[in-house]
Amino acid sequence: MFESLSQKLESVFKKLRGEGKITEANVAETLREVRRVLLDADVNYKVAKEFIENVQKRAIGQEVLTSITPGQLIIKIIYDEMVKLLGISKADIATAHTPPTVILVAGLQGSGKTTFSAKLANFLKRKGSNPLLVAADVYRPAAIDQLQMLGTQVGIPVYADRSAGAVKIAGDSLDFARKNIRDTVIIDTAGRLHVDEGMMNEVAAIKEATRPHEILFVVDAMTGQDAVNTAKAFHERLDFDGVVLTKLDGDSRGGAALSIRAVVQKPIKFIGVGEKLDALEPFHPDRIASRILGMGDIVTLVEKAQEQFDQQKTVQLEEKLRKSQFTLEDFLEQLREVKKMGPLSQVLAMLPGGNRIPADAHVDEKALVRIEAMIQSMTKAERLRPSILNGSRRRRIAMGSGTTVQEVNRLLKQFEEMQKMMRRFSKGNMRKAMRGLKLPVN
Repeated sequence: MFESLSQKLESVFKKLRGEGKITEANVAETLREVRRVLLDADVNYKVAKEFIENVQKRAIGQEVLTSITPGQLIIKIIYDEMVKLLGISKADIATAHTPPTVILVAGLQGSGKTTFSAKLANFLKRKGSNPLLVAADVYRPAAIDQLQMLGTQVGIPVYADRSAGAVKIAGDSLDFARKNIRDTVIIDTAGRLHVDEGMMNEVAAIKEATRPHEILFVVDAMTGQDAVNTAKAFHERLDFDGVVLTKLDGDSRGGAALSIRAVVQKPIKFIGVGEKLDALEPFHPDRIASRILGMGDIVTLVEKAQEQFDQQKTVQLEEKLRKSQFTLEDFLEQLREVKKMGPLSQVLAMLPGGNRIPADAHVDEKALVRIEAMIQSMTKAERLRPSILNGSRRRRIAMGSGTTVQEVNRLLKQFEEMQKMMRRFSKGNMRKAMRGLKLPVN
């Protein structure tokens, strides 16, 4: 997410390092480069211009404290202004005083509306809600089937009526929700390949019939300035409450995220960060600004870990670490938990300095699969006591996992080093424990 933008900004900031003070000259030079980077990322021209002016006003004349460098001060100012640009604070979705809460989902065809609707339903279900999905796209072939399939995957019912029009389906779904004790209704509306009058009239009629508490405009982040222009057209007709940016895990240059709120004056509420139905994040302006500027996003990383890791198992693991009883069986379990957090590239991007990993670096996701296969090819006794793994056993494990003996040897060597590291960790020596931490990045 934002890798290209982040790396280009990092190269700009390097030029300020070592400067003794901030001057109009070095501020102007830095901001010229930042403006170019923003425009390359497809940020709206007016938005980029205003952003640079705001940073310049704050930067010129500021003294550099003895504890920080000019580069650090400029980054802090840019960070503050970027948070303002993105929305200052997280914007929650509205809820009804008397259920059901009605959420209307709109956008162009291909923006990811249907998938987002299912992701949102899944997100709300995990938060304790009892949602209902509504298939109000009666035009796109298999749209209803797609939503029903996604609903089945997340265990959420879908209201559909193949013989009725979209407006009637949306209206009738509210009665269905009340009778079936569903506290949230998520209406997936039809999209078109471009903004047209018929599309706008229909979605406006659905709005009138259902009086939604929340209207969310879904936009493909990879479309750049087209996304901003489409958002303006929808906002003029629908007056939506918030924006959802999908496909931010793809080759997004970041322009839509940095422009859309400033142009339509509506907050970004969610971002799609993957294809899986749990790959949806609430939009936190401060965390996204931190990712863009290479500061990482430890808070989101910790939240992801808390969602995936079982608290009781974590306590048991800590006890094993203290007693130096960490085995390959434990390692396999932890490996599976880490995989649940999402692609390794996304996890690395949330660490401070993650933007310094070269854009063409290969994060070997398959390495984790091979490690898992090798451990699964071992017997229970071998996982608990790797010391019994002689040459013939290692050959059997390599054949069973589709790997080589050399890979098995490497795994066992790294596990031995990890055990030593864990023993140092259990004694409280954090600095020594962190040495030798290896990530599968080439």
